[in-house]
Amino acid sequence: MLQRCLDLLAPALERPGAVVVDCTLGLGGHSEALLTRFPEARLIGLDRDKEALRLSGERLAPFGERATLVHAVYDELPDVLRRLRIARVQGVLFDLGVSSMQLDEADRGFAYAQDAPLDMRMDQTTGVSAAEVLNTYPAGELVRILRAYGEEKQAKRIVAAIVREREKEPFTNSARLVELIRDALPQAAKRTGGNPAKRTFQALRIEVNGELAVLERAIPAAVKSLGVGGRIAVLSYHSLEDRLVKQVFAAGAASTAPPGLPVVPERYQPRLKLLTRGAELPTEEEVAENRRAAPARLRGAERIREDAE
Repeated sequence: MLQRCLDLLAPALERPGAVVVDCTLGLGGHSEALLTRFPEARLIGLDRDKEALRLSGERLAPFGERATLVHAVYDELPDVLRRLRIARVQGVLFDLGVSSMQLDEADRGFAYAQDAPLDMRMDQTTGVSAAEVLNTYPAGELVRILRAYGEEKQAKRIVAAIVREREKEPFTNSARLVELIRDALPQAAKRTGGNPAKRTFQALRIEVNGELAVLERAIPAAVKSLGVGGRIAVLSYHSLEDRLVKQVFAAGAASTAPPGLPVVPERYQPRLKLLTRGAELPTEEEVAENRRAAPARLRGAERIREDAE
């Protein structure tokens, strides 16, 4: 869906001196495409993963000073722009979730298809690992995480097995957790929705990285950073993220006027115009080319008015 993201952002980024923020830099593929498509734009790239910053830095080196890469979580966008003395930006892109690099590096522990240490931290210099969550959180808190972040219907059954097993020996590697989940689930639950460990691993990853709490702060902050005419595009990969983005965009696109006013004053007018009808889905061709794109949902919006003072 990269091409669609570029097309959504194009009207804002074709202006001379435009600044675009790639809030989820990863390996720099989206940033490279943005800098190539919009030769007069300047890019700010954020990532909490230092290895991603190193690799993307090599990839984007040919663009010289047009690319500024910053070690930061995307809810820190206002601080980053303040430090760079940038008042408003013309484009913001989010490609949420775990990057292909993180999935493919076995020692990061994100993927349930291969045995690896249960880490799952996007920034390995800070925070608690997935193993620490599994081994130390109370049972009730683990159930809440699996239900809220993984939408796992069998959360109680899985957590009961985790608590039983961690008393014998703490969890350190992913293969043991995958096997435990397979054994804990009833046969009917194993026959639907792909790998039965998928939802638990998603829930642990979101908890370890505080992803939803960060996103709750980041999307409104990104909207606020846009100048009038600026555009934002967000690719999300599960319903929790997409719902949050939808709510922020819908609120920005709605009038805040009290009911019954014959004329709506400027300060109550919508701040955003929606650029997508609902969430756009990847084409069959895109999914065939990259199966990881299958759950992607794209939403876009344009800033049409400044905030009321």
